[in-house]
Amino acid sequence: MNEQKGILEAVNRWIKNSITLKLATITFLMLLLLIPSGMIESIIYERESLSRSAILETSTKWANEQVIKGPILMVPLLYEKNVDGETSTSRKAVKVLPETLAIEGKVAPHSLRRGIYEVVVYGSELSAAGTFSLGQEVSEEYLKAIEWDQASIVLGISDLRGIEDELLLQIDDKGFPARPGGHIPGVVDSGVTFDLGGAVNASQTSMNFHIDMKIQGSRNLQFVPLGGVTTVSLSSTWSDPSFDGAFLPDDRVVTADGFEAEWKVLELNRNFPQTWIEGPQNLDASTFGVRLLLPLDDYQKAMRSAKYGMMVIAMTFLIFFLVEMIAGKKIHPFQYTLVGLAICLFYVLLISLSEHLAFNSAYLISSVAVTLMITLYSLSVFRHRKFSMALLLGLLGTYGFLFVTLQVADYALLMGALGLTMLLAATMYLTRNIDWYNIKRTTPTL
Repeated sequence: MNEQKGILEAVNRWIKNSITLKLATITFLMLLLLIPSGMIESIIYERESLSRSAILETSTKWANEQVIKGPILMVPLLYEKNVDGETSTSRKAVKVLPETLAIEGKVAPHSLRRGIYEVVVYGSELSAAGTFSLGQEVSEEYLKAIEWDQASIVLGISDLRGIEDELLLQIDDKGFPARPGGHIPGVVDSGVTFDLGGAVNASQTSMNFHIDMKIQGSRNLQFVPLGGVTTVSLSSTWSDPSFDGAFLPDDRVVTADGFEAEWKVLELNRNFPQTWIEGPQNLDASTFGVRLLLPLDDYQKAMRSAKYGMMVIAMTFLIFFLVEMIAGKKIHPFQYTLVGLAICLFYVLLISLSEHLAFNSAYLISSVAVTLMITLYSLSVFRHRKFSMALLLGLLGTYGFLFVTLQVADYALLMGALGLTMLLAATMYLTRNIDWYNIKRTTPTL
């Protein structure tokens, strides 16, 4: 019986004093904490999905992203074919794009709220002017007549619910109202049509046009460069634009008061002709414009911060482990677990607070709360203020480093690599005097 008791005591001493077993236990706990970390990332995905649903629902009721295509001149062609004494007729339409197209506009952004979620929408005042060249010759087999009196102009607007006022096309001194429906297969899916009613004839070589539009939409305003020379000039009070699409602005000014941007696109810059009769044309490949971004994408930042969660846990556990080695304090695995869960709680606080506060404020509150929680808990675990202060500085440094990394997303990989390198270097320095084979005879110092 005494022999068995001695064996149990020896095993118990080995469990308490084995460095290898302690490291294995800490590693196991870190792997176990991947479960709540994964659940936190799922929560972030879920909240982001709810935000996108709120944006989609609000955009659907207001008006979706707008793409302006046009104007496009449509002139019917009458074909007559005689086969074996029987005459048959058919019609096609030649599509003519403007020789010049100049669009000027002001974009007035609005922030709407759907529950706790913010959605960016806009109202715009656009003015389009230009010239059609009518001197092209149409030479096709069996062509009998060009029906100028049936000519019309199609203006593509991707979401017709965004039209705020009546549209009136001006040609010289005449005005032509829009009628619903504007469809050109493979070119325009949604838009309005202006029937010219004989305003164009074969003797004309050119035709000037002008149209004012009040269009509202959500987040994005895009244009298709249909002119032989297309110029677009936009201004807005929104200070966080994203210029995207096939062409970037030739000139832009972005300040805290808004932005101004100008584009110039030539016929040679895009891959579709000025006139054609049949077949679809890939106009969408040349779309360009501006996207109104929210100043912060809090969910992306929260997700990026969550990816560094294991690094924060590893750094904190490392400090606790070094205190065990240096000060001889025995820290139970349950205490490691509580500290790990406290670090996981930081991300839950961050995402929940950021939905109601600015991200930076939410980050500050969450990091301070978790740091104080762990530091105050360590006072009873370490029973030495010097080690608790070292833990406090380590946590503040880690969360400060993580905050800087989130602000410079383009350099996140570099910052992460530098952080891990410094952490490893500090660990090597602090443990340089430890005899891992004989901890009891080692008198390491910080």
